[in-house]
Amino acid sequence: MTVTRTLLASALVALLAACSNSAQDSAQDAQKQAADAQQQADKAQQAAESAQNQATTQAAQQAQSSADQASQAANQASDAAASAGTSGGAMSSMSKDAANNAADQAGKAADNAKDAADNAKSSADDAKKQ
Repeated sequence: MTVTRTLLASALVALLAACSNSAQDSAQDAQKQAADAQQQADKAQQAAESAQNQATTQAAQQAQSSADQASQAANQASDAAASAGTSGGAMSSMSKDAANNAADQAGKAADNAKDAADNAKSSADDAKKQ
């Protein structure tokens, strides 16, 4: 799954590098946030595997869910950026706003993934102490 997302991210970065405007910048930011969220989810999963307890597993699942949300938001940002590039006037402005909003959502989801990963690590550390 990580390899697929990495390939998707690379393709999006290459596509977005061809066009430079605020919508594409927002989409790139969203894609970076999604990649960061996936890394945090992977770390949470590793912590869950090492601790093998319910709290850690649950935190890892929350991190993965947040990473998936970030990925979806990044895809929405990319779609909005593509729409902004092909539409003019008011539609372009609305597409840019949609890309910015999706990028914000990806950032929030990435933050949630990081928090869940931190919780998973804490739970794993607590389990090791017992």
